[in-house]
Amino acid sequence: MEMKHIFREGRKDRPVLLLLHGTGGTEQDLLPLAGLIDKEASVLSVRGNVLENGMPRFFRRLEEGVFDHEDLVKRTEELHTFLDEAADYYQFERDNVIAVGYSNGANIAGSLIFHYENSLKGAILHHPMVPVKDSTLPKIKGLPVFIGAGENDPICEPEETKELKAILEKAEAEVELFWENQGHQLTEREVQAAAKWYESQFLAFE
Repeated sequence: MEMKHIFREGRKDRPVLLLLHGTGGTEQDLLPLAGLIDKEASVLSVRGNVLENGMPRFFRRLEEGVFDHEDLVKRTEELHTFLDEAADYYQFERDNVIAVGYSNGANIAGSLIFHYENSLKGAILHHPMVPVKDSTLPKIKGLPVFIGAGENDPICEPEETKELKAILEKAEAEVELFWENQGHQLTEREVQAAAKWYESQFLAFE
């Protein structure tokens, strides 16, 4: 397995939270977030394999807001394969993985949804962009997706958020969009909204 990561085993009957950091983050960054979403879930927190001026990322970009599409596809495949290998190695259910991503991490999680059927059981995407324009999505009917967005986000503008929601809904995903009156930062209120959504989607029938 060629991605630096942390795995913490939780209850077998809970999902595995796949934590995906933003630009310049590490596999440590979102661990507190996992505790707020589900203290009893297993956690697989991954560091991106790409460096931009010394800052870890999950894929290259040509400039801010412009993705290197070829590298995005390659790195998405790399992460998808890593999840298969990690499930085998750590003995968790491969079809029970829920991504929790912020910014660049949300974008690679979105790319998994755009490129692979059944790669994720659900996703919490904090401040994502549309990973691939004009693409045909695989079958994701009923896939639960939470999007957290900032009304004043200069990096991921509201129009981008609305476009991503529309694309996912056209492919019949079940999308909940939460607007925060902030910029690109991740707020406590947004995390609380994601945790409430997660509980309703994955813990309501316990």
